[in-house]
Amino acid sequence: MHRIFEFLIKHGYVVVLAWVFAEQLGVPAPSLPVLLAAGALAGAGRLSFWASLAFVTIASLVADCIWYALGKIRGIRILQLLCKISLEPDSCVRRTEGVFAKQGARSLLVAKFIPGLSTVAPPLAGIFHMRARKFLLFDGLGAMLWGFSILSTGYIFSEQIEVIAEHAARLGSGLAVLLFAILAAWITKKWLNRRKFLRELRIARITPQELKQKLDEGEHVVIVDLRHSLDFEADPETIPGAFRIDAEELEIKNDQLPRDREVVLYCT
Repeated sequence: MHRIFEFLIKHGYVVVLAWVFAEQLGVPAPSLPVLLAAGALAGAGRLSFWASLAFVTIASLVADCIWYALGKIRGIRILQLLCKISLEPDSCVRRTEGVFAKQGARSLLVAKFIPGLSTVAPPLAGIFHMRARKFLLFDGLGAMLWGFSILSTGYIFSEQIEVIAEHAARLGSGLAVLLFAILAAWITKKWLNRRKFLRELRIARITPQELKQKLDEGEHVVIVDLRHSLDFEADPETIPGAFRIDAEELEIKNDQLPRDREVVLYCT
């Protein structure tokens, strides 16, 4: 944190702008320490609080507009890309789709505060052709609320943050190594969970070609479309003869599935 203070004092608002923009584009560079430090410097009179907030809002909004445009142009493929690079493929986009489906544009007001939704909400808005003015209004307000809350925390606790920075400076490079090790361990755990999930998925997998062969041979296969309603709305094509159930409803409605035939489930 001490080095972040020095870096911010030297380079000021450019750092805030670039860091937030990179994080909102998906670069794994958390902006929380930088924004807390910027808020603390504002509390000490070294930076302008309102100028910092303006740069945070602009950076976030520009990055989100890029995701919004990609969602509008590329459609559901953007969500599929996010799912592929996610460290949690089992939950991936589905949890955030549920929030977006219920709240619509209002979800953009809280998206920055909910892990996962921050990245997924802008392309979802583009996929479902939310009006640009509406998107800019709600996303801009959401970015402002997010930036204000973090900068205010740094501003209010500026003295305590400076004390923490001094202790961190005494620890020197050892603290950086420790934090890096913790981050590396967390990423490794998520990666191993992902590999386990994909390995289990492959065991019970049937390829499209194998399914088509079964259908061509006249086998009575039950096909269940588990896509979320938002996914289905964005790409309504489905396998002939399939009936749709949301994945969340599968456990409740599993009695509707026949027990004497092979059942094939598919989603995004």
